[in-house]
Amino acid sequence: MKNYKITVNGNVYDVTVEETTGTAAASAPAAVSAPVKTAAPAAAPKKETAKGPEGSVKVTAPMPGKILGVKVSAGQSVKKGEVLLVLEAMKMENEIVAPSDGTIASVQAAVGDSVEAGATLATLN
Repeated sequence: MKNYKITVNGNVYDVTVEETTGTAAASAPAAVSAPVKTAAPAAAPKKETAKGPEGSVKVTAPMPGKILGVKVSAGQSVKKGEVLLVLEAMKMENEIVAPSDGTIASVQAAVGDSVEAGATLATLN
């Protein structure tokens, strides 16, 4: 276990991070006194909603949130800047756009999925 002190907006939090191996279940502490916070459990692996080979360009979530809409499917051609998904974060809808022209190789997010920052949402060829 590693302990860290993190300052967010002037508030200091003591965070303990436990490294796990494999599929160990995370458990919440019985009581947490403010302002000490614990780290969130690791997210489950994402399931593929569209079958196909892994693409060379990954489209990732810029922030944690919930997928409100998937506007593309595997095999579809897209242009740079075209909306691929809609991500709700902090009560705002954020459009996730194609970083370049290409063809959708796979879509790893579905409507209703909660995603973490950096999670792969789709891949392009």
